[in-house]
Amino acid sequence: MTAVFFKSSFLILQDIGMSELLLIAVVVLLLFGGKKIPELMRGLGKGIREFNDAKNNVRQEIEEGMREKPVQAAPATTDAPHTSTEDATLPKA
Repeated sequence: MTAVFFKSSFLILQDIGMSELLLIAVVVLLLFGGKKIPELMRGLGKGIREFNDAKNNVRQEIEEGMREKPVQAAPATTDAPHTSTEDATLPKA
């Protein structure tokens, strides 16, 4: 039997346990301090929200473009009175 291995960048996340997560949290707390972490999380939240809003706007524009029917050209009409070139060449009586 041959085994096929699927390599993914997400496989590394499967090996992280509770002690590793606690260590990462302590390091982040030491690096940024207790006052900076809420500011970082707010900034991260705003960035994610803006990304999702932009993604939804693009999706809506594409869906609206697909729903719109092609505009058919209306026949050309002019509001000006019709004048003939023959009238201008005839002498007035």
